[in-house]
Amino acid sequence: MMIPFRTIASSLPKMWRSPAVGLARLALLLAAGWASVGQTPLQSAECPFCTAVSQTLRQELKSMDAVAIARLVTDGRSDIDGLAAFKIEKVLTGESILKADQSIQATYFGPGKSAKRFLLMGVDPKELVWSSPLPLSADAEKYVEAIRALPDNPVERLDFYQKYFEHADSLLARDCYDEFALAPYSDVVLLKDRMDRKQLLSWVQDTSKSPDRKRLYYTMLSICGLPEDADLFESMIKSDNPDARAGLDALIAAYLTIKGEAGLKLIEDRFFKDDKTQYADIYSAVMALRFHGTEVDILKKEAITKTMHQLLARPDLADLVIPDLARWGDWSQIDKMCELFEKANDDNLWVRVPVINYLRACPLPEAKEKLIELEKIDPSSVKRAKTFFPIPTPAAPKKGETSSIRRILPTERALAVRQNRTLFRLASADSDPLVIRLLANSQTANSQTIAGLTSNDAVALASVPVTEGLNLWAPMAVLVIATVMMAMMMWTIATSGGFAARLLPIARRL
Repeated sequence: MMIPFRTIASSLPKMWRSPAVGLARLALLLAAGWASVGQTPLQSAECPFCTAVSQTLRQELKSMDAVAIARLVTDGRSDIDGLAAFKIEKVLTGESILKADQSIQATYFGPGKSAKRFLLMGVDPKELVWSSPLPLSADAEKYVEAIRALPDNPVERLDFYQKYFEHADSLLARDCYDEFALAPYSDVVLLKDRMDRKQLLSWVQDTSKSPDRKRLYYTMLSICGLPEDADLFESMIKSDNPDARAGLDALIAAYLTIKGEAGLKLIEDRFFKDDKTQYADIYSAVMALRFHGTEVDILKKEAITKTMHQLLARPDLADLVIPDLARWGDWSQIDKMCELFEKANDDNLWVRVPVINYLRACPLPEAKEKLIELEKIDPSSVKRAKTFFPIPTPAAPKKGETSSIRRILPTERALAVRQNRTLFRLASADSDPLVIRLLANSQTANSQTIAGLTSNDAVALASVPVTEGLNLWAPMAVLVIATVMMAMMMWTIATSGGFAARLLPIARRL
Protein backbone atom coordinates (compact mmCIF):
# COMPACT_ATOMS: atom_id res chain seq x y z
CA MET A 1 0.00 0.00 0.00
CA MET A 2 2.00 2.92 -1.29
CA ILE A 3 1.13 6.47 -0.30
CA PRO A 4 2.75 9.60 -1.79
CA PHE A 5 5.36 11.07 0.50
CA ARG A 6 3.45 14.35 0.48
CA THR A 7 0.40 12.60 1.94
CA ILE A 8 2.45 10.78 4.59
CA ALA A 9 4.31 13.93 5.63
CA SER A 10 1.14 15.98 6.04
CA SER A 11 -0.24 13.52 8.59
CA LEU A 12 2.87 13.31 10.75
CA PRO A 13 3.81 15.39 13.80
CA LYS A 14 5.95 18.39 12.88
CA MET A 15 9.19 16.83 14.05
CA TRP A 16 8.69 13.90 11.64
CA ARG A 17 8.04 16.06 8.57
CA SER A 18 11.65 16.81 7.66
CA PRO A 19 12.72 15.19 4.36
CA ALA A 20 15.37 12.99 6.01
CA VAL A 21 13.06 11.58 8.67
CA GLY A 22 10.24 11.27 6.18
CA LEU A 23 12.37 9.23 3.82
CA ALA A 24 13.48 7.00 6.67
CA ARG A 25 9.89 6.28 7.65
CA LEU A 26 8.86 5.79 4.04
CA ALA A 27 11.65 3.28 3.50
CA LEU A 28 10.48 1.25 6.49
CA LEU A 29 6.93 1.31 5.22
CA LEU A 30 7.99 0.12 1.80
CA ALA A 31 10.07 -2.67 3.25
CA ALA A 32 7.43 -4.02 5.61
CA GLY A 33 3.92 -2.85 4.78
CA TRP A 34 3.27 -5.29 1.93
CA ALA A 35 6.37 -7.44 2.26
CA SER A 36 4.33 -10.62 2.37
CA VAL A 37 2.12 -9.98 -0.65
CA GLY A 38 4.25 -12.31 -2.73
CA GLN A 39 3.55 -15.06 -0.28
CA THR A 40 0.42 -16.93 0.50
CA PRO A 41 -1.09 -16.07 3.89
CA LEU A 42 0.81 -17.17 6.92
CA GLN A 43 -0.24 -19.93 9.19
CA SER A 44 1.57 -19.28 12.42
CA ALA A 45 3.50 -22.15 13.91
CA GLU A 46 3.21 -20.73 17.41
CA CYS A 47 0.22 -19.86 19.55
CA PRO A 48 -1.67 -17.59 17.10
CA PHE A 49 -2.57 -14.80 19.54
CA CYS A 50 0.43 -14.86 21.88
CA THR A 51 3.76 -13.07 21.78
CA ALA A 52 6.74 -14.33 23.74
CA VAL A 53 8.73 -11.43 25.16
CA SER A 54 12.00 -13.31 25.63
CA GLN A 55 13.69 -16.66 25.57
CA THR A 56 12.31 -19.06 28.14
CA LEU A 57 14.39 -20.32 31.03
CA ARG A 58 14.35 -23.79 29.47
CA GLN A 59 15.81 -22.41 26.25
CA GLU A 60 18.45 -20.41 28.07
CA LEU A 61 19.52 -23.32 30.25
CA LYS A 62 19.98 -25.54 27.21
CA SER A 63 22.16 -22.97 25.46
CA MET A 64 24.56 -22.38 28.38
CA ASP A 65 27.91 -24.06 29.03
CA ALA A 66 27.61 -23.56 32.78
CA VAL A 67 24.59 -23.12 35.06
CA ALA A 68 24.77 -22.86 38.83
CA ILE A 69 22.96 -21.79 41.97
CA ALA A 70 25.09 -19.34 43.94
CA ARG A 71 24.95 -17.01 46.92
CA LEU A 72 26.11 -13.39 47.01
CA VAL A 73 29.27 -12.80 49.05
CA THR A 74 28.87 -9.65 51.12
CA ASP A 75 31.78 -7.23 51.04
CA GLY A 76 30.52 -4.31 53.10
CA ARG A 77 28.80 -2.43 50.29
CA SER A 78 25.16 -1.55 50.91
CA ASP A 79 24.46 -1.40 47.17
CA ILE A 80 26.50 -3.01 44.45
CA ASP A 81 26.81 -1.51 40.99
CA GLY A 82 29.37 -3.60 39.13
CA LEU A 83 31.42 -6.72 39.80
CA ALA A 84 30.46 -8.80 42.82
CA ALA A 85 31.64 -12.09 44.25
CA PHE A 86 29.39 -15.16 44.25
CA LYS A 87 29.99 -18.55 45.85
CA ILE A 88 28.76 -21.54 43.90
CA GLU A 89 26.52 -23.75 46.02
CA LYS A 90 25.14 -26.11 43.39
CA VAL A 91 26.25 -26.88 39.84
CA LEU A 92 23.40 -27.67 37.45
CA THR A 93 25.34 -27.74 34.17
CA GLY A 94 29.06 -27.85 33.45
CA GLU A 95 30.43 -30.00 36.26
CA SER A 96 33.69 -30.36 34.36
CA ILE A 97 34.39 -26.62 34.36
CA LEU A 98 32.68 -25.53 37.57
CA LYS A 99 32.77 -26.83 41.13
CA ALA A 100 30.70 -26.30 44.28
CA ASP A 101 32.21 -23.80 46.75
CA GLN A 102 34.03 -22.10 43.88
CA SER A 103 34.00 -18.27 43.90
CA ILE A 104 33.32 -16.35 40.71
CA GLN A 105 32.92 -12.71 39.71
CA ALA A 106 29.78 -11.49 37.91
CA THR A 107 28.29 -8.10 37.13
CA TYR A 108 25.55 -7.42 39.65
CA PHE A 109 23.24 -4.51 40.37
CA GLY A 110 21.36 -4.67 43.65
CA PRO A 111 21.56 -4.63 47.43
CA GLY A 112 24.81 -5.74 49.05
CA LYS A 113 23.00 -8.32 51.17
CA SER A 114 20.44 -10.85 49.99
CA ALA A 115 18.86 -13.87 51.59
CA LYS A 116 17.98 -15.25 48.17
CA ARG A 117 20.17 -17.46 46.08
CA PHE A 118 20.93 -16.60 42.47
CA LEU A 119 20.84 -18.39 39.14
CA LEU A 120 24.11 -17.89 37.24
CA MET A 121 24.49 -18.85 33.59
CA GLY A 122 27.75 -18.72 31.67
CA VAL A 123 29.11 -19.32 28.18
CA ASP A 124 32.58 -20.03 26.78
CA PRO A 125 34.14 -22.88 28.81
CA LYS A 126 37.68 -21.55 28.35
CA GLU A 127 36.87 -18.21 29.97
CA LEU A 128 33.34 -18.21 31.36
CA VAL A 129 31.33 -15.07 30.77
CA TRP A 130 28.45 -14.84 33.23
CA SER A 131 25.01 -13.36 32.68
CA SER A 132 23.51 -11.02 35.24
CA PRO A 133 22.68 -13.05 38.36
CA LEU A 134 18.97 -13.83 38.58
CA PRO A 135 17.56 -13.84 42.13
CA LEU A 136 15.42 -16.89 42.83
CA SER A 137 12.64 -17.46 45.31
CA ALA A 138 12.28 -20.89 46.89
CA ASP A 139 9.58 -21.75 44.36
CA ALA A 140 11.77 -20.52 41.52
CA GLU A 141 14.60 -22.80 42.57
CA LYS A 142 12.26 -25.79 42.48
CA TYR A 143 10.93 -24.58 39.13
CA VAL A 144 14.41 -24.39 37.59
CA GLU A 145 15.21 -27.89 38.83
CA ALA A 146 11.93 -29.22 37.44
CA ILE A 147 12.21 -27.76 33.94
CA ARG A 148 15.61 -29.36 33.49
CA ALA A 149 13.94 -32.75 33.87
CA LEU A 150 10.88 -32.12 31.70
CA PRO A 151 10.20 -34.77 29.04
CA ASP A 152 10.18 -34.01 25.32
CA ASN A 153 6.50 -34.90 25.14
CA PRO A 154 4.77 -31.54 24.46
CA VAL A 155 1.62 -32.45 26.38
CA GLU A 156 3.53 -33.32 29.53
CA ARG A 157 5.67 -30.22 29.21
CA LEU A 158 2.76 -27.80 28.65
CA ASP A 159 0.76 -29.48 31.41
CA PHE A 160 3.59 -28.63 33.80
CA TYR A 161 3.75 -25.00 32.69
CA GLN A 162 0.02 -24.31 32.86
CA LYS A 163 0.15 -24.83 36.63
CA TYR A 164 2.18 -21.60 36.91
CA PHE A 165 0.01 -19.26 34.82
CA GLU A 166 -0.87 -16.93 37.69
CA HIS A 167 1.93 -17.75 40.10
CA ALA A 168 2.81 -15.05 42.63
CA ASP A 169 6.40 -15.09 41.41
CA SER A 170 6.34 -12.98 38.24
CA LEU A 171 9.41 -14.78 36.89
CA LEU A 172 7.56 -18.10 36.81
CA ALA A 173 4.29 -16.61 35.56
CA ARG A 174 6.07 -14.88 32.69
CA ASP A 175 8.18 -17.89 31.79
CA CYS A 176 5.26 -20.29 31.56
CA TYR A 177 3.39 -17.79 29.38
CA ASP A 178 6.37 -17.56 27.04
CA GLU A 179 6.49 -21.34 26.80
CA PHE A 180 2.89 -21.41 25.59
CA ALA A 181 3.48 -18.47 23.26
CA LEU A 182 6.31 -20.37 21.58
CA ALA A 183 4.53 -23.72 21.51
CA PRO A 184 3.07 -24.86 18.17
CA TYR A 185 -0.68 -24.41 18.13
CA SER A 186 -1.07 -28.10 17.31
CA ASP A 187 0.69 -28.97 20.59
CA VAL A 188 -1.63 -26.70 22.57
CA VAL A 189 -4.61 -28.49 21.01
CA LEU A 190 -3.28 -31.81 22.32
CA LEU A 191 -3.53 -30.43 25.86
CA LYS A 192 -7.33 -30.13 25.61
CA ASP A 193 -8.25 -32.85 28.08
CA ARG A 194 -5.94 -31.39 30.75
CA MET A 195 -7.09 -27.79 30.51
CA ASP A 196 -8.98 -26.31 33.45
CA ARG A 197 -11.93 -24.72 31.64
CA LYS A 198 -13.55 -23.23 34.76
CA GLN A 199 -10.31 -21.59 35.85
CA LEU A 200 -9.74 -20.17 32.37
CA LEU A 201 -13.26 -18.74 32.31
CA SER A 202 -12.64 -17.11 35.66
CA TRP A 203 -9.43 -15.48 34.42
CA VAL A 204 -10.89 -14.05 31.22
CA GLN A 205 -13.65 -12.37 33.24
CA ASP A 206 -11.11 -10.76 35.57
CA THR A 207 -10.61 -7.21 34.26
CA SER A 208 -7.28 -6.96 36.08
CA LYS A 209 -5.67 -9.54 33.79
CA SER A 210 -3.45 -8.18 31.04
CA PRO A 211 -4.54 -8.48 27.38
CA ASP A 212 -1.68 -10.82 26.49
CA ARG A 213 -2.71 -13.24 29.24
CA LYS A 214 -6.32 -13.12 28.17
CA ARG A 215 -5.34 -13.88 24.59
CA LEU A 216 -3.70 -17.09 25.70
CA TYR A 217 -6.65 -18.05 27.88
CA TYR A 218 -9.13 -17.34 25.06
CA THR A 219 -7.02 -19.45 22.72
CA MET A 220 -7.18 -22.33 25.19
CA LEU A 221 -10.93 -21.83 25.68
CA SER A 222 -11.43 -22.05 21.94
CA ILE A 223 -10.02 -25.57 22.32
CA CYS A 224 -11.68 -26.75 25.54
CA GLY A 225 -14.74 -24.47 25.67
CA LEU A 226 -18.33 -25.74 25.68
CA PRO A 227 -21.33 -24.47 23.67
CA GLU A 228 -22.73 -22.60 26.68
CA ASP A 229 -19.57 -20.46 26.80
CA ALA A 230 -20.68 -18.71 23.61
CA ASP A 231 -23.24 -16.62 25.52
CA LEU A 232 -20.55 -15.32 27.86
CA PHE A 233 -18.24 -14.48 24.97
CA GLU A 234 -21.05 -12.73 23.12
CA SER A 235 -21.82 -10.52 26.10
CA MET A 236 -18.14 -9.62 26.39
CA ILE A 237 -17.92 -8.76 22.69
CA LYS A 238 -20.96 -6.49 23.04
CA SER A 239 -19.63 -4.83 26.19
CA ASP A 240 -18.72 -1.15 26.06
CA ASN A 241 -16.11 -1.66 28.77
CA PRO A 242 -12.65 -1.83 27.13
CA ASP A 243 -11.29 -3.88 30.03
CA ALA A 244 -13.98 -6.50 29.51
CA ARG A 245 -12.99 -6.77 25.84
CA ALA A 246 -9.22 -6.93 26.37
CA GLY A 247 -7.67 -9.43 23.96
CA LEU A 248 -10.56 -8.85 21.57
CA ASP A 249 -9.05 -10.65 18.58
CA ALA A 250 -8.63 -13.90 20.52
CA LEU A 251 -12.04 -13.41 22.14
CA ILE A 252 -13.74 -13.17 18.74
CA ALA A 253 -11.80 -16.17 17.46
CA ALA A 254 -12.86 -18.24 20.47
CA TYR A 255 -16.49 -17.12 20.06
CA LEU A 256 -16.55 -18.13 16.39
CA THR A 257 -14.89 -21.47 17.19
CA ILE A 258 -17.72 -22.34 19.59
CA LYS A 259 -20.61 -20.59 17.80
CA GLY A 260 -19.62 -21.51 14.26
CA GLU A 261 -20.92 -19.67 11.20
CA ALA A 262 -23.96 -18.54 13.17
CA GLY A 263 -21.65 -16.14 15.03
CA LEU A 264 -20.55 -14.27 11.90
CA LYS A 265 -23.63 -12.04 11.88
CA LEU A 266 -22.64 -10.52 15.23
CA ILE A 267 -19.16 -9.77 13.89
CA GLU A 268 -20.59 -8.15 10.77
CA ASP A 269 -23.07 -5.99 12.66
CA ARG A 270 -20.81 -5.09 15.56
CA PHE A 271 -17.55 -4.38 13.74
CA PHE A 272 -17.96 -4.15 9.97
CA LYS A 273 -21.27 -2.32 9.55
CA ASP A 274 -21.15 0.01 12.55
CA ASP A 275 -19.49 3.29 11.52
CA LYS A 276 -18.76 4.13 15.17
CA THR A 277 -16.56 1.09 15.77
CA GLN A 278 -12.93 1.96 16.49
CA TYR A 279 -10.30 0.97 13.97
CA ALA A 280 -8.41 -1.22 16.47
CA ASP A 281 -11.59 -3.26 17.10
CA ILE A 282 -12.20 -3.71 13.38
CA TYR A 283 -8.64 -4.84 12.95
CA SER A 284 -9.07 -7.36 15.79
CA ALA A 285 -12.14 -8.79 14.06
CA VAL A 286 -10.23 -9.14 10.79
CA MET A 287 -7.39 -10.93 12.58
CA ALA A 288 -9.87 -13.34 14.17
CA LEU A 289 -11.25 -14.16 10.73
CA ARG A 290 -7.73 -14.69 9.41
CA PHE A 291 -7.13 -17.14 12.23
CA HIS A 292 -10.17 -19.11 11.14
CA GLY A 293 -9.04 -18.97 7.55
CA THR A 294 -5.58 -20.38 8.29
CA GLU A 295 -5.47 -22.34 11.55
CA VAL A 296 -8.74 -24.21 11.94
CA ASP A 297 -11.51 -25.60 9.76
CA ILE A 298 -14.51 -24.51 11.81
CA LEU A 299 -15.81 -21.98 9.28
CA LYS A 300 -16.07 -22.46 5.54
CA LYS A 301 -13.75 -20.19 3.59
CA GLU A 302 -16.72 -18.92 1.58
CA ALA A 303 -18.45 -17.78 4.78
CA ILE A 304 -15.33 -15.95 5.94
CA THR A 305 -14.82 -14.11 2.66
CA LYS A 306 -18.52 -13.20 2.52
CA THR A 307 -18.17 -11.54 5.91
CA MET A 308 -15.05 -9.73 4.75
CA HIS A 309 -16.97 -8.38 1.75
CA GLN A 310 -18.76 -6.06 4.18
CA LEU A 311 -15.62 -3.96 4.53
CA LEU A 312 -15.41 -3.40 0.79
CA ALA A 313 -18.37 -1.06 1.22
CA ARG A 314 -16.13 1.16 3.36
CA PRO A 315 -13.30 2.50 1.16
CA ASP A 316 -11.24 3.65 4.15
CA LEU A 317 -11.15 0.08 5.49
CA ALA A 318 -11.31 -2.06 2.36
CA ASP A 319 -7.55 -2.49 2.20
CA LEU A 320 -7.71 -4.56 5.41
CA VAL A 321 -9.31 -7.50 3.63
CA ILE A 322 -8.36 -7.19 -0.04
CA PRO A 323 -5.12 -9.20 0.41
CA ASP A 324 -7.06 -12.00 2.13
CA LEU A 325 -9.55 -12.21 -0.72
CA ALA A 326 -6.72 -12.42 -3.24
CA ARG A 327 -4.81 -15.09 -1.35
CA TRP A 328 -7.92 -17.17 -0.80
CA GLY A 329 -8.83 -17.00 -4.47
CA ASP A 330 -12.09 -15.06 -4.11
CA TRP A 331 -12.41 -13.41 -7.54
CA SER A 332 -16.08 -12.48 -7.19
CA GLN A 333 -15.26 -8.86 -6.35
CA ILE A 334 -13.53 -7.63 -9.51
CA ASP A 335 -16.17 -5.01 -10.26
CA LYS A 336 -16.14 -3.78 -6.66
CA MET A 337 -12.35 -3.48 -6.74
CA CYS A 338 -12.50 -1.37 -9.87
CA GLU A 339 -15.14 0.83 -8.25
CA LEU A 340 -12.93 1.35 -5.21
CA PHE A 341 -10.03 2.33 -7.45
CA GLU A 342 -12.02 4.75 -9.57
CA LYS A 343 -13.74 6.46 -6.64
CA ALA A 344 -10.68 6.70 -4.38
CA ASN A 345 -10.06 10.21 -3.07
CA ASP A 346 -7.44 11.93 -0.92
CA ASP A 347 -8.84 10.22 2.20
CA ASN A 348 -8.37 6.66 0.90
CA LEU A 349 -5.90 6.72 -1.99
CA TRP A 350 -4.00 3.90 -0.30
CA VAL A 351 -6.67 1.45 -1.46
CA ARG A 352 -5.47 1.64 -5.06
CA VAL A 353 -2.30 -0.43 -4.67
CA PRO A 354 -4.03 -3.39 -2.94
CA VAL A 355 -6.71 -3.26 -5.64
CA ILE A 356 -4.02 -3.50 -8.32
CA ASN A 357 -2.38 -6.41 -6.51
CA TYR A 358 -5.74 -8.18 -6.31
CA LEU A 359 -6.21 -7.84 -10.07
CA ARG A 360 -2.64 -8.90 -10.78
CA ALA A 361 -3.21 -12.09 -8.79
CA CYS A 362 -6.53 -12.87 -10.43
CA PRO A 363 -6.18 -15.49 -13.24
CA LEU A 364 -9.36 -14.37 -15.04
CA PRO A 365 -9.00 -12.55 -18.40
CA GLU A 366 -11.42 -9.90 -17.14
CA ALA A 367 -8.92 -8.85 -14.48
CA LYS A 368 -6.17 -8.26 -17.05
CA GLU A 369 -8.51 -6.06 -19.05
CA LYS A 370 -9.44 -4.06 -15.96
CA LEU A 371 -5.77 -3.55 -15.14
CA ILE A 372 -5.22 -1.86 -18.47
CA GLU A 373 -8.18 0.44 -17.88
CA LEU A 374 -7.13 1.39 -14.36
CA GLU A 375 -3.56 2.09 -15.43
CA LYS A 376 -4.91 4.85 -17.64
CA ILE A 377 -6.56 6.44 -14.59
CA ASP A 378 -3.56 6.27 -12.24
CA PRO A 379 -0.40 4.87 -13.83
CA SER A 380 1.72 5.77 -10.79
CA SER A 381 -0.27 3.44 -8.47
CA VAL A 382 0.09 0.60 -10.94
CA LYS A 383 3.82 1.28 -11.23
CA ARG A 384 4.27 1.29 -7.45
CA ALA A 385 2.40 -2.00 -7.12
CA LYS A 386 4.56 -3.67 -9.75
CA THR A 387 7.80 -2.19 -8.45
CA PHE A 388 7.55 -2.99 -4.76
CA PHE A 389 5.16 -5.91 -4.46
CA PRO A 390 5.30 -9.38 -6.04
CA ILE A 391 2.15 -10.92 -7.41
CA PRO A 392 0.20 -12.57 -4.54
CA THR A 393 -0.32 -16.00 -6.05
CA PRO A 394 -2.67 -18.26 -4.03
CA ALA A 395 -1.15 -21.62 -3.13
CA ALA A 396 -2.72 -24.73 -4.62
CA PRO A 397 -4.43 -26.82 -1.93
CA LYS A 398 -3.04 -30.24 -1.23
CA LYS A 399 -5.12 -33.32 -1.80
CA GLY A 400 -7.85 -33.53 0.80
CA GLU A 401 -7.42 -29.91 1.95
CA THR A 402 -10.08 -27.25 1.57
CA SER A 403 -7.74 -24.39 2.41
CA SER A 404 -5.34 -22.82 -0.08
CA ILE A 405 -3.13 -21.66 2.76
CA ARG A 406 0.30 -23.20 3.04
CA ARG A 407 2.22 -23.42 6.31
CA ILE A 408 5.22 -21.12 6.09
CA LEU A 409 8.71 -22.06 7.10
CA PRO A 410 9.95 -20.86 10.51
CA THR A 411 12.55 -18.70 8.76
CA GLU A 412 9.86 -16.97 6.72
CA ARG A 413 7.79 -16.32 9.80
CA ALA A 414 10.78 -14.94 11.68
CA LEU A 415 11.49 -12.48 8.87
CA ALA A 416 7.85 -11.47 8.71
CA VAL A 417 7.53 -10.90 12.44
CA ARG A 418 10.75 -8.92 12.54
CA GLN A 419 9.54 -6.62 9.75
CA ASN A 420 6.22 -5.97 11.44
CA ARG A 421 7.82 -5.26 14.82
CA THR A 422 9.70 -2.38 13.19
CA LEU A 423 6.38 -0.89 12.14
CA PHE A 424 4.80 -1.45 15.53
CA ARG A 425 7.59 0.43 17.26
CA LEU A 426 6.96 3.34 14.88
CA ALA A 427 3.21 3.11 15.42
CA SER A 428 3.59 3.10 19.19
CA ALA A 429 5.90 6.12 18.98
CA ASP A 430 3.39 8.55 17.52
CA SER A 431 0.19 6.56 16.82
CA ASP A 432 0.52 7.38 13.13
CA PRO A 433 -2.62 5.92 11.51
CA LEU A 434 -0.84 5.41 8.21
CA VAL A 435 1.83 3.24 9.85
CA ILE A 436 -0.84 1.23 11.66
CA ARG A 437 -2.78 0.79 8.41
CA LEU A 438 0.25 -0.47 6.54
CA LEU A 439 0.91 -2.84 9.40
CA ALA A 440 -2.64 -4.13 9.34
CA ASN A 441 -2.36 -4.94 5.65
CA SER A 442 0.76 -7.00 6.14
CA GLN A 443 -0.43 -10.60 6.35
CA THR A 444 2.64 -11.43 8.37
CA ALA A 445 1.32 -9.51 11.38
CA ASN A 446 -0.30 -11.61 14.05
CA SER A 447 -3.01 -10.10 16.12
CA GLN A 448 -1.46 -9.87 19.54
CA THR A 449 1.24 -7.43 18.42
CA ILE A 450 -1.30 -4.63 18.03
CA ALA A 451 -1.17 -4.25 21.82
CA GLY A 452 2.49 -3.14 21.61
CA LEU A 453 5.86 -4.79 21.77
CA THR A 454 8.87 -4.58 24.05
CA SER A 455 12.50 -4.05 23.20
CA ASN A 456 13.16 -7.71 24.03
CA ASP A 457 10.88 -9.02 21.28
CA ALA A 458 13.69 -9.57 18.80
CA VAL A 459 15.78 -11.72 21.17
CA ALA A 460 14.35 -15.00 19.94
CA LEU A 461 14.56 -14.13 16.24
CA ALA A 462 17.38 -15.75 14.35
CA SER A 463 19.05 -14.51 11.20
CA VAL A 464 16.84 -15.49 8.27
CA PRO A 465 17.29 -15.62 4.51
CA VAL A 466 15.35 -13.47 2.08
CA THR A 467 11.89 -14.89 1.52
CA GLU A 468 11.36 -16.40 -1.91
CA GLY A 469 9.71 -14.05 -4.38
CA LEU A 470 10.09 -10.94 -2.23
CA ASN A 471 11.09 -7.79 -4.11
CA LEU A 472 13.53 -6.29 -1.65
CA TRP A 473 16.10 -4.48 -3.77
CA ALA A 474 14.13 -1.29 -4.31
CA PRO A 475 13.08 -0.91 -0.65
CA MET A 476 16.62 -1.69 0.48
CA ALA A 477 18.02 1.02 -1.78
CA VAL A 478 15.59 3.54 -0.34
CA LEU A 479 16.44 2.36 3.17
CA VAL A 480 20.17 2.87 2.60
CA ILE A 481 19.59 6.39 1.27
CA ALA A 482 17.27 7.19 4.15
CA THR A 483 19.83 5.92 6.67
CA VAL A 484 22.53 8.19 5.23
CA MET A 485 20.19 11.18 5.27
CA MET A 486 19.15 10.42 8.83
CA ALA A 487 22.80 10.35 9.89
CA MET A 488 23.36 13.71 8.19
CA MET A 489 20.37 15.20 9.96
CA MET A 490 21.51 13.94 13.37
CA TRP A 491 25.02 15.28 12.76
CA THR A 492 23.54 18.69 11.94
CA ILE A 493 21.57 18.69 15.18
CA ALA A 494 24.54 17.55 17.25
CA THR A 495 26.85 20.23 15.88
CA SER A 496 24.44 23.17 15.82
CA GLY A 497 24.30 23.72 19.60
CA GLY A 498 21.64 22.96 22.16
CA PHE A 499 22.05 19.25 21.49
CA ALA A 500 20.38 18.03 24.69
CA ALA A 501 17.42 20.36 24.25
CA ARG A 502 16.89 19.12 20.70
CA LEU A 503 17.38 15.46 21.54
CA LEU A 504 14.97 15.34 24.48
CA PRO A 505 11.69 15.57 22.50
CA ILE A 506 12.98 12.98 20.05
CA ALA A 507 13.89 10.59 22.87
CA ARG A 508 10.45 10.99 24.38
CA ARG A 509 8.84 9.93 21.12
CA LEU A 510 11.07 6.89 20.80
